[in-house]
Parts: sequence; C-alpha cells; structure tokens
Amino acid sequence: CLETIQDGHLYFPDTVGSRWRYRGHIEELPLQKISERKDYVNISSVAGTQTIKGVTIKVFHDTNPGNHGATDSYYRRDAVGIVYYGSSPGTSVERQVTPYQIVRFPIELPSSFQQFDRKGIDFGNDIDGDGTQEKVDVEASVTVVGKESVTVPAGAYADAIKLEARMSMRIHLSKTKRSVVSTDLLTAWFAKGIGLVKYVEHQEMPPAATDRGWITDITEELESAEVKSTDAPPNP
Repeated sequence: CLETIQDGHLYFPDTVGSRWRYRGHIEELPLQKISERKDYVNISSVAGTQTIKGVTIKVFHDTNPGNHGATDSYYRRDAVGIVYYGSSPGTSVERQVTPYQIVRFPIELPSSFQQFDRKGIDFGNDIDGDGTQEKVDVEASVTVVGKESVTVPAGAYADAIKLEARMSMRIHLSKTKRSVVSTDLLTAWFAKGIGLVKYVEHQEMPPAATDRGWITDITEELESAEVKSTDAPPNP
C-alpha cells in the first residue's frame, strides 16, 4: 500500500441538496455500421433519503445518465465504505446482485476487491428468440488505481482518486447452448470535496444469435457543482 486516505468520505459527498451538472457524449458502434456520436446533459442531485430493507440510504436522482433517461440510484455511506443498493428503473441482473460494496474506507492506494460473483442468474431477456430467458454468470471487481490530475469543463483537479470498475457477464444462450461474454469497464475520477468529476465507460456486447453486437463508449465530465456542507432541510 503506497498511501492510505483516512478521509475518503470527502471524495464522495452525499449531502441532500447537492447538485452536479455533467456534459456527456456517447458513441455507439454497431459492428457493421459507422459510429454515431450523441451529445447530452445529465444533472445529478441528492434528492433525499429512503429506507430499503430497514436501511437508510441516499437517493441520487440523475436526469439523463448515459443518455438513458431519468434514473434514481440508491447508496449507503458509512464508516466502512459505500454500498450500492440498486436503481430505478433497474435491470433484472442488478436486482439479483445488489446490494454490493463499491468503495472501501479507509481508501488504500492501490487496492482492489471483488464485488460479487454469481452464477446462473436470470438475465431477464430472451436474446436468441426461443421463448426462454437466458441465464447469466456475472462478476464484478473494483480497483483503486491511484491519484491522478484530471481537467474537465468545471476546472482542473490535481489529486483525484481514480477508480476502475470491471464487470463481465457470460450469457448462456439456451437455443444453441453457446455462451457470449459482455464486458463493461468504468473508469471514474473523484475529487475531494466535489465527488465524481469524470467517468468513461466502455461496453462491449458481441453478436449473439443475431447481428446485434455493439460497442458503446460513454463519457461524462463535470460542468458545475454545488455541494452542500450539511444536509439541507427538506422542501416544505
């Protein structure tokens, strides 16, 4: 371990009323076509608290993350780290693997841990068109790479913590008994007192029974942030 960050929570502010505006672009590359780029805006805010399975969590509302439309995500931050409790609308796979840890405190540079490794869960989709939803093996890990300077529209951040989250899904096609592997690599930078300032996500889905293989690259960069120091009282 090269460095231990004792005040890691300061890199992940979750005070109710905090708000971040991101400039994003997404490039989708169907394996037979020309890449298409779309620009979009996503505004993220801590909307409040909620209780899930007896646990109080923070609700992050995003207006358009990854250009996918409005989403609520649920997190719990405590002395040992941050746990992700899923999102709404979420996916079938996500509902079966949450909650899972995404950050450990204190933050050690470098370090990594496995978040989950689940075999044979319901994929929630019938990819090969035989009327049976596929099963999937899914595993994920997160690595704290180190500190890095990063420049985004909101400014330059000298010592942002760089995280890499990797997820792979081996989808078992019931019709042909073949399997295809889908991968997702998310690289994210968090600045002290600000939170997420940039992320880059690379997703690959190989062709399955049809020609629907694709590669997607998503980038979001912080344009402005308003981080509250204490939880604001709820709006009357």
